Amino acid sequence: MTETKQKYLILVGDGMGDEPQEVLDGKTPLEAAHTPNMDRLASCGLLGMTETIAADQEPGSDVANMTILGYDPKKFHTGRAPLEAASMDVKLGPEDVAYRCNLVTLREETAGEYVLADYSAGHITSEESRQLVRTLQENLGNREVCFYAGVSYRHLMVWHRGESDVKITPPHDVTGETVAQYWRVYDEVPLLKSLVQEAMGILAQHPINRQRQAQGLAPANAIWLWGQGRRPEMPTLQELYGITGVAISAVDLIMGLGTCAGLQKVAVEGATGYLDTNYQGKVDAAKKALAEKDLVFLHVEAPDEVSHEGRLDLKLQAIEAFDEQVVGPLLEAGGQIQPLRLLLITDHLTPIRSRTHARGLVPFVIADLPLGEQQCSRSFCERSGRHSNMLVKPGFSLMEAFIRGSLRSGGVQ
Repeated sequence: MTETKQKYLILVGDGMGDEPQEVLDGKTPLEAAHTPNMDRLASCGLLGMTETIAADQEPGSDVANMTILGYDPKKFHTGRAPLEAASMDVKLGPEDVAYRCNLVTLREETAGEYVLADYSAGHITSEESRQLVRTLQENLGNREVCFYAGVSYRHLMVWHRGESDVKITPPHDVTGETVAQYWRVYDEVPLLKSLVQEAMGILAQHPINRQRQAQGLAPANAIWLWGQGRRPEMPTLQELYGITGVAISAVDLIMGLGTCAGLQKVAVEGATGYLDTNYQGKVDAAKKALAEKDLVFLHVEAPDEVSHEGRLDLKLQAIEAFDEQVVGPLLEAGGQIQPLRLLLITDHLTPIRSRTHARGLVPFVIADLPLGEQQCSRSFCERSGRHSNMLVKPGFSLMEAFIRGSLRSGGVQ
């Protein structure tokens, strides 16, 4: 009899981790949200905590998700933007440096003094942003610099023979602050300073922005260049574990990381990276992929996005939508896909208080499906994870333990 090959499903709720909230009686959003499906997993599976971002690493989704996939960021991380380039099929040469190019909204407080009003330009649509990026390429692109359109406010700039040793603060860490103090770093790199300044003039006059302002929407009136790096060299999951798989996400960063890991990209129509994303489409894509491949890495961005906005009400909504519309249906489908092992995890903390990514242990649970009939006795949250007596550190060792089925009580440390 031919042995059925093990299948693997990784579900990532981006930025679900947080701090206790006074208005939630000292509970975190994960603890307070209604999440019966994640709680069932926590009760029936192996629950623990892991460190996805080490103390000496920059807190970000690039580092955290690379860790979840089993890669040591100290060895393989070169920057956020080159991972996004891989997703967008932008081929980087050995002398190319990719920069993340956010479309942002600046508000002029006094003459020449600008505040970052919105790091996402009001979550501008991809259709609108493509036109803006096309105009930037037509006006600023040349043999040295090229602009590439991505999704919503997230885009890419590639600088041939460019500089990569520039420390630039991510725009989502700057909301509500004057930009001058953060843009001084561009003074050290004249080309970047010129691009940022010229882009402001071009975008301010663009018909798309005039139309958005007439509708009361945030204009995408500036760019923010950051997250730069050269192309990474990583072994694939096929080379490491002999498995094939797919990545499902609305975010180029995750899709690019998956590409570098040898995972096939699965584009889902209507996947936005926000609360209005196509959850059903992602679930359907995951079910189809599990029938054909060994592993599915499914990522949902919405909890992180609303955390950057400082919206506790929307974070609870995003967590509950993830539980109801992603985790629940896939738990049900897991009964028909056997043997199937599931890893549920949040990649990092995104506290409502600070509106940005933070280091700290995050909860995870590993379970073999279908689950038993055990009643829910604990929830999937930071508190339960701490009480579980399971710690996996370094975090990148979790992936191998998940694949090998080698994790036991006490964890790996």
